[in-house]
Amino acid sequence: MVQLLLAVALMVFGLGSDEKPRVGDPAPDFEAPATNGKTIRLSALKGKWVVLYFYPKAFTPGCTAQSCSLRDGYAEIEKFGAVVLGVSLDDLETQKRFKAEHRLPFELISDADKKIARAYGVLAPMGLFAQRKTFVIDPQGRIAYIFEKVDTARHEQEVRQVLAQLTGQS
Repeated sequence: MVQLLLAVALMVFGLGSDEKPRVGDPAPDFEAPATNGKTIRLSALKGKWVVLYFYPKAFTPGCTAQSCSLRDGYAEIEKFGAVVLGVSLDDLETQKRFKAEHRLPFELISDADKKIARAYGVLAPMGLFAQRKTFVIDPQGRIAYIFEKVDTARHEQEVRQVLAQLTGQS
């Protein structure tokens, strides 16, 4: 009985899953509402580099620093032909306020149903938030790099360095 309860708890809260995508794997496709009022589908971005960053909660200090770092380096990231997308479990209205208040030039995605966080293996224990991780997805739709740890204040520099290496540009 205890084992059954544990198994159910693991399924409900997303714990114990080894199904995390790895470098070289196809990036899990998703379709979700974005702050521009449109639905974003990852597969529609094939042919472009995608910087898909997950953050725990809008308006918190670390998430604000991470998002503003990417904002500040966005023009340089775009030079690699990359699209930046931010994902959290916040509802769409919160995402819209966060984007507006911090003048973020890229789209934020609401993952209120937690499907994207589960697909990317970033749902935190108990399923309360997405862990802070960034995935760089190549133009063929494969995961090219994963930032397991993020320097929130210099994340745009980290992303630019990796994109430069992956694309052979400087």
